[in-house]
Amino acid sequence: MPEITSNYNPPLLFKNGHVSTVYYGLFRKITDLEQNRERLELDDGDFMDLDWSFATRPATKVVILLHGLEGHAQRPYITGSAKYFNSEGYDCCAVNFRGCSGEPNRLYRSYHSGATEDLEAVVTHLLETKKYTDLYIKGVSLGGNMVLKYAGEGRKLPHELKGIVAISAPCDLYSSLRALMSWENLPYARRFRKHLVAKLKAKQPQFPELLPDWEIEKIKTLKDFDDMYTSRAHGFADALDYYAQCSSLQFLPEIKIPSLIINAQNDSFLGPECYPYQDAAANENLFLEVPNYGGHVGFYDVQNIAYTEKRALKFLEEK
Repeated sequence: MPEITSNYNPPLLFKNGHVSTVYYGLFRKITDLEQNRERLELDDGDFMDLDWSFATRPATKVVILLHGLEGHAQRPYITGSAKYFNSEGYDCCAVNFRGCSGEPNRLYRSYHSGATEDLEAVVTHLLETKKYTDLYIKGVSLGGNMVLKYAGEGRKLPHELKGIVAISAPCDLYSSLRALMSWENLPYARRFRKHLVAKLKAKQPQFPELLPDWEIEKIKTLKDFDDMYTSRAHGFADALDYYAQCSSLQFLPEIKIPSLIINAQNDSFLGPECYPYQDAAANENLFLEVPNYGGHVGFYDVQNIAYTEKRALKFLEEK
């Protein structure tokens, strides 16, 4: 479908991409949301923790929520979305990727942008309950890339899956990496690196031979992390091979269910290749909205409900 014209127009302060990114990443607060944790045991012996929240009445619709790099299911962009969907009659299953729920996962591997096998395990688990007739998936940042890849890889999608939404999605992972490694984004890159290295050090007692100090100390950039850990732990030749295989951009032409991408023009985390105008124009199921503002996952709106939370609901209900 052609690109969707966006009407998102935040207050002046939030027209600055960095202000939007930092406010929604560090200062937004969500209250009055009750989440119940369920542990999903995986076929390879590992686990993921799912944080559930529910509509006030029994629901037949459920939304799977996927967080971003070094996020978790208590981040405001997840809890805010869950609270809003709950208020509109949807149950929400907020996924904590492997190792992201506050407890190290069991295996040497963890999570990455293209780990759609883990998303498929969650989808299968929810459908086995026989509780839901309509299933939706909303992914943010890394989670956005994952759900787009999942939808376009050619697997047989369940008929209950009615639509997906991807927010601030790095559709081309290498393009996003180059953007993150720019001087403009140095504070963000350093923060991500700090958290990722801390995760590796937490894994060291489990896998001392695979994670020696001298190798961890060599990690100076996000690409170093992907070369040293992500690629090795998940079967890729190196970081560039990981980016090439797991970028959702190549899978967009095969998406056959209604799918919305919202990537802000002033998102400093996204390079030019992360705005798939041509793919959206060529695929009737793919909708691309590129607001001028919003930063990275920072779409401020009134009443502490993000623009993308309202927009996601509207899109899914229309489809």
